[in-house]
Amino acid sequence: MEKENVQAGFGQETLIKVESHRDQEAVLEAVLFTMGQSVELSQLAAAIGQDKETAKKAVLRLQDRYNQEKRGMQIIELEEAYQMCTRAEYYPNLIRVASAPKKQVLTEVVLETLSIIAYKQPITKMEIEKIRGVKSDHAVNRLVEYDLVYEVGRLDAPGRPALFATTEEFLRRFGVGSTEDLPDLNPEQEEEIKTEVEEELRFRLGEMEAAAAAQGESDGENREIL
Repeated sequence: MEKENVQAGFGQETLIKVESHRDQEAVLEAVLFTMGQSVELSQLAAAIGQDKETAKKAVLRLQDRYNQEKRGMQIIELEEAYQMCTRAEYYPNLIRVASAPKKQVLTEVVLETLSIIAYKQPITKMEIEKIRGVKSDHAVNRLVEYDLVYEVGRLDAPGRPALFATTEEFLRRFGVGSTEDLPDLNPEQEEEIKTEVEEELRFRLGEMEAAAAAQGESDGENREIL
């Protein structure tokens, strides 16, 4: 390799002029892999300190070598640019990995929410929040994202809130055949959850009765006006 000074940006910088075919191909391979997108021929030429014609010959040699060796990657030409990308026939194999879910982190809050759903399903988000004493939107949404719970239906109540239950993925993840195989809660935990849910149901029933009464009064007023 020879070094020569070239004008680039502010002032002078030393550029390595790559002479051997092997070194030229190695440099271009490194550039194409690192960039991860199309690279203009002029940029490839600058990378090896050669003119565009020499750079094109080098990238075509590299392209031929990839094709002859049937590598998983290929180099394609996009007008006056080149890009390294996955060979089309291996896309189905790649997508299995690329589409795999990210590592799931079950925090204490998420686990607590999951436990409530597992033992009291189907259950609404409001009932979960009543038991936990705090908002649970984030925890429930994260569990849905992880495919551990899903919306199983709607409660027949004002607003028709969503009911959540555990999925088959939950059973596989925690090694149980069904929700009946879940370990028993101790009496204190069972009674606490039972009490909280019953209170919530009584509260919801009161809301429904109040709404029905208000609707009845409204209908009566309308009839008087008529």
